[in-house]
Amino acid sequence: MSDRTNQVLNIVKAKYNLKDKSAAIELVVARFESEMLEPELKPEYIEKIERIHQEKPVFVGTVDELDKFIDDLPDEDDD
Repeated sequence: MSDRTNQVLNIVKAKYNLKDKSAAIELVVARFESEMLEPELKPEYIEKIERIHQEKPVFVGTVDELDKFIDDLPDEDDD
């Protein structure tokens, strides 16, 4: 372990009143995990995805047919 890493762990240990450097390492890793790795999906998002997944798909075929489908959609201003 480098001197710098050792110093940082000692600071973390003191700042959070941890028992030893092992606890400091666990804290640093937990922070890294929550900030850098993919977070868990929120339950609301999962519910939304499940609702979308249950919807009937729309087959449009070609790009030209997709363009026509989009053109035929009601305008948002027509509410």
